[in-house]
Amino acid sequence: MHHSLKTTAAAALAAGMLIVASQASAADAQRVRVRGDITSLTGDTLVVKTREGTDQTITLKPDWKVGGIKKASVEDIKPGDFVGIASLPKADGGDGALEVLIFPAAMKGTGEGNRPWDLKPNSSMTNATVAKAVKSVDGHSVTLTYQGKEKTISIANDTPIVTFTSAGKPDLTPGAHVIVMGEKAADGTVSAAQVTVGTNGIVPPM
Repeated sequence: MHHSLKTTAAAALAAGMLIVASQASAADAQRVRVRGDITSLTGDTLVVKTREGTDQTITLKPDWKVGGIKKASVEDIKPGDFVGIASLPKADGGDGALEVLIFPAAMKGTGEGNRPWDLKPNSSMTNATVAKAVKSVDGHSVTLTYQGKEKTISIANDTPIVTFTSAGKPDLTPGAHVIVMGEKAADGTVSAAQVTVGTNGIVPPM
């Protein structure tokens, strides 16, 4: 029971951080997402080799937390689940998923909506409830409902699908794959209260 509560709490914390960071508005224009591999962690200073190839130093705030990401399957997506899907418009119409994040039940409804996302140019992030999930010869698709709207997204067989799990500071080793939702100050320095790390070699796809 204790382990279950710990896992749920860690998942909820990680989910909350990701959702808050995904809500783009003028008020949070200085929010940044740092994606890459850990170079070093010294005290409360984290250095990440970003996907762009540069070294980003991040100052971790007092009482900073660690959340984990683990692999999931498209078969885990059921009607009624709450998911976050980054997607791109397809040439033949509709949207195709870039990645799928399955939220824990406790986080259902948080951050609901559709918004621009910086995973790839022109990508968007949809946090929504799965109304139906369909399997076809070409893969899978899910119909999402949010704020009175509906959106259908196709999920190719090689689409990364993940969910949250517990993790801790010992998981933040050199080479570990992370995504950090940070805040960039006027002087260019970046700080953060949360580090989300892929477990068992998983690259956080969001």
